[in-house]
Amino acid sequence: MDKQSLRIVFLGTPDFAVESLDKLYKGGYNIVGVITMPDKIGGRGHKIIESPVKQYAINHSIPVLQPTNLKDEEFISALKSLNADLQIVIAFRMLPEVVWSMPRLGTFNLHASLLPKYRGAAPINRAVMNGEKETGVTTFFLKHEIDTGDVIQQVAVPISLTDNVEIIHDKLMNLGAKLVIETVDAIINNSVVSISQDKMLTNGCEPTPAPKIFKEDCRINWNDTTMAVYNHIRGLSPYPAAWSSFVDGEGNETQFKIFETSLPQLSNEQMAGMVFADKHKMQISCSDGKLEILSLQLAGKKRMTADEFLRGFDATDKNCK
Repeated sequence: MDKQSLRIVFLGTPDFAVESLDKLYKGGYNIVGVITMPDKIGGRGHKIIESPVKQYAINHSIPVLQPTNLKDEEFISALKSLNADLQIVIAFRMLPEVVWSMPRLGTFNLHASLLPKYRGAAPINRAVMNGEKETGVTTFFLKHEIDTGDVIQQVAVPISLTDNVEIIHDKLMNLGAKLVIETVDAIINNSVVSISQDKMLTNGCEPTPAPKIFKEDCRINWNDTTMAVYNHIRGLSPYPAAWSSFVDGEGNETQFKIFETSLPQLSNEQMAGMVFADKHKMQISCSDGKLEILSLQLAGKKRMTADEFLRGFDATDKNCK
């Protein structure tokens, strides 16, 4: 078997998945169908929003299926008709067994962590938020429990102290696309030697969860250490973004997002959440020091540098909560 005869069905939705789809298509692999999320209605004018994966597939004349229910008989019949030898899943959704067990060579997933670390929906954010010094990408065969299948290949990448989640996302997106090609080639050559994740958990280690991030998860706890707050902010920048609220002397709150801060400045001379500001510079105190705020955004406004922000907002005599 070669890459022209291997029938591949690709399942994915966001830009992170498009990079791998593009590498497969341009590499001459036989993509017989794409499965992606149904279109959404949103934005001004309630326009139809198509997923990046769908847009790519349509632009390259690849058949597209958009099931609402992955167990729907009509969808299952359409998927079977594609007669896939292999399915590749990247940033899609949990699949029922009737879908992932269908191809004769199985279904593999590209996950943005070094499994079994950071299983779940937000592995990139959680790794940066937790101050990890490295992460990576993993390909693994799907099975019942999410992100628990046998590992095929992994590649690690360092996380710099100044990297935010956008930088790591793009690194893993590009690295992951290369790993997908390597994994498909290994499957074609029958050279895959997968390993159980249970065997990778040695010396009492436990898998690390990476649950989906909700708005309250993004709220900044100024009672935390400067390094913890710094990591929290860069692990959510630029999206969905860490947030807090200015509180004036009358108790009025003004919500804002923070995208970038300086590295921590340690001291123990202030209460957590105090704002120190002049015309050009703003710092907010944590439990063990201060962070200088470099870029932020008020609700309903555009993102600004601290200097731009302070020209139109009086941050003196305010605290944060």
